[in-house]
This record gives sequence, C-alpha cells and structure tokens, in this order.
Amino acid sequence: RGPLRACGMAAVWQQVLAVDARYNAYRTPTFPQFRTQYIRRRSQLLRENAKCGFEPGLRRQYLRLRSQLLALRYGPLSEQSSFRASSVRSSRTTLDRMEDFEEDPRAQGARGHRRSVSRGSYQLQAQMNRAVYDERPPGSLVPTSVAEASRAMAGDTTLSENYAFAGMHHIFDQHVDSAVPRLQFANDDKHLLACCSLDGTLSIMTLSPSPPSVKVTLKGHGGPVTDFAWSLSNDIIVSTSLDGTLRIWNTEDGRCIREVRDPESSELLCCTFQPMNNNLTVVGNSKHHLQVVNISTGKKVKGGSSKLTGRVLSLSFDAPGRILWAGKLTTFPFGKLTKAKRLVVSEGSSICSISARSWISREARDPSLLVNACVNKLLLYRVVDNDGTLQLKRSFPIQHGSQLVHSIFCPLMSFRQGACVVTGSEDACVYFFDVERNTKAIVNKLQGHGGPVLDVSFNCDESLLASADSTGMVIIWRREQK
Repeated sequence: RGPLRACGMAAVWQQVLAVDARYNAYRTPTFPQFRTQYIRRRSQLLRENAKCGFEPGLRRQYLRLRSQLLALRYGPLSEQSSFRASSVRSSRTTLDRMEDFEEDPRAQGARGHRRSVSRGSYQLQAQMNRAVYDERPPGSLVPTSVAEASRAMAGDTTLSENYAFAGMHHIFDQHVDSAVPRLQFANDDKHLLACCSLDGTLSIMTLSPSPPSVKVTLKGHGGPVTDFAWSLSNDIIVSTSLDGTLRIWNTEDGRCIREVRDPESSELLCCTFQPMNNNLTVVGNSKHHLQVVNISTGKKVKGGSSKLTGRVLSLSFDAPGRILWAGKLTTFPFGKLTKAKRLVVSEGSSICSISARSWISREARDPSLLVNACVNKLLLYRVVDNDGTLQLKRSFPIQHGSQLVHSIFCPLMSFRQGACVVTGSEDACVYFFDVERNTKAIVNKLQGHGGPVLDVSFNCDESLLASADSTGMVIIWRREQK
C-alpha cells in the first residue's frame, strides 16, 4: 500500500500545482520574473511534501479550498491559460515520466517488455480533450469597442508602440554558413533559447547573465536537423533530422536520452508535443506519413498514424490538443488520425508553417490558424467549428515562394484593440502585421539579416524577439525603451 499511497499523494499535489499554474498569469502582471520563481518554488515544495505521506483526504480538501479561494481572488480563467496550465503536472514532468518508465517495474509488461500507450488509452486521451473543449462554444471577433478599462490597464499604448522592436540585443553565429530553419524560446522563459541547424546540431543559448552565450550544443544527428520542440517543462527537447531519426535530449547537460529510428528510413521533417500529454510526440516525414511516438518507450503508438498527400513539413495542435493540423492543411481529430479533411490552399504549394491560437485577446474567443504556404502571402484562417473547419479570414503580402519560412502569433493576449502576428520573409526582413487592421496592416519591419528569414520567436514577456536566417545567423532584437 505504501507505493500506491505515495502515488495518490503525488497525484493530489500535481493537481494543486496545476491549479496554481492556471492562475499564475494573473499574479503581479508587471513582474513576470516573480511568477516564474513562484511556480518553480511551489513545484519544489509540493514535490517535497508529496513524499511525506500526509493523509490524502486532507490534501484533497486543501485542493478544493485553494481552488475556491483562487477563483474568488482572480475570477474566471481564460481558455488558453487554463488549457496550457492544466497540462503542467510538475516542473520536470517529462523527464520524470521517462525515468518512471525506465525504473518502475509496473511500467513493464509480464515478460519485462515496456508497454506502449494502448489504442484505448490513446483514444481516451482524445475523448477527455473533447469533453473539456466542447464546453466552450466558438466565439466571434476579438476586442470590444467598450474595453476602455482594459486598454488603460495595458498602458493605453497603440499596437505599433507596443511592438516597436529595433535595437539588436545580440547576434549568434555559431551555425554560420548553415541555415537555421527553426528557433524557439523555452516555455515561460525570458532568457533561454534553442535553435537547430542544417549542420546537424542544435544549440541551447542563454541571454542572461550577460554576455549571452551558447549554454550547450546537442550533437548526435547524422544529417541536417529539420525541427525541434521544447517539452512544457523545458527539461526535454525532441528533434527530427534528415538522417531519419527522432532524438530526445536532456536540455541541462545536452545528453541524448533516446534515439528513435523511422521504420521506413525516411527523412523526418517536423515534430511537436501533444500539449496535454508530453509523453506523446507527433512526427512528420518525407514519405507523407504522420506518426505518434511515445517518447517514454521510444515506440510508435498503435492507431496513431496516417498518410497525407505530400511531405509533412509542419504540425500544430489547438490549445487543448484536441485537433491537429498537419501538412497541406489536413485537419485531424487527435485520436482518430484516419479521419481527416483537407483544405487546398494552392495546388503544388508547400505548407511550411502552421500556428494555432485559441484567443487573440482576453475579451473574446477567436480561434485562428496562421499559415505560410509559399504563395507570397501570409494566410490567416478562422477556425469556425469544433471540428477544426477553416475559413480564410485575410492574407498579408510577403516574399515567400520556396524557402521554409515560419510565422507566429504574439504570445501575450493583449487588452489593446488589434492583434499582432510576426513572420519571416525571403527578402531578409521580419514583418509585424496587425490582423485587425483593414489598411496599412504592417506594424513594424526589421532589417538586418543577410538572407531569407526562416523563423521567429518571442520570449514569454515579449521583451525580446529572436529571428534566424538561411545564412546561419540568429539575431536577438530588443523592444525599444520608452
């Protein structure tokens, strides 16, 4: 009974942490560093207390009371923060779970073989996601015209003023002469950044303390690295390569924890974590296949595969992990990858970037999809129903005909009128667009790269923007000081 009791205790404390994490965005809105420190320390204390063997009934009572008090103090939650935080179970969930599979005999089958996620549990995850998501009907357009108080909280600055990035904070050139196709700041972090390169390596960089530096280089792939993703707890990175392998890395010491080879020996082109379960990673390859991999076992998930109509260059989940968009804008209900519908953007064009966003502002839900499709336009789609059906909302002109250019939504939900997206471009510039502005949608334009800009990424508080190009240069831009 001892191990089972400890397991139950850990589950209660994980739920307590999830509740705290949901409300963390509302704590000290002008001091994001405190929020990060708070949730990390809270996680440490909760894990320590979970080992003490206190009565589970008391802890469940504590969970109920804390949930009620936080709801009274901060009010109802937005959908995006709720879904994001509900997938947080501890500060080191991904690595802890992988170690559990390695060490816990209960994770082994009767003959000592590790169990992979069964088709039943895989579909159960999808049913749970669906039940949560269906409670929230799709809304319509974003900010209301009467949001004067909200805009006052935001400082009453315009969108152009808010995204006035100009000065270069730092330039990284460790991958010079080899393109950097992807880069991304760590989740909820201001100073930790990673990128992958066609030279076969990945870099994890830190911007603080000064001067910025390369923290660790991830070496092991035998070919160009095409994509990577941070786990929600930032302790794991998964990466794909043209060498046909998915690699799982420890971000602290750069150690390769596991290598998963593609059974078809095809080039792997993209990957992403399932947002509600970071044990599951979705991988796309050059032979048009999509596959779900359990990184704790290194095995592919039964029932989690599908064949598309072209190379799978990009993947994106909606916030609760219920819907997956892949390849040439093929929409899947996650858990039923055999049931798909496809939207034709332009015959023969490659969809190289897909980003999903459930909320563009805090005031109304507007599920949207941002797409780069090699048609010299950045495309913004509205998600019109819970099945992921797409409707083109508008497009923005950029130079994009052949390179794998990516774009992003700005991470913070703004109280301001308007909403901003950022994209790379083949003219070596970074563009900011206001998606709600009918004319003169360009909010800002950054120049400084020596080749096509392939990817862009914000840190958690939008004080820094990173961009990477085809020459291997990574530029960190800082917000103008007012």
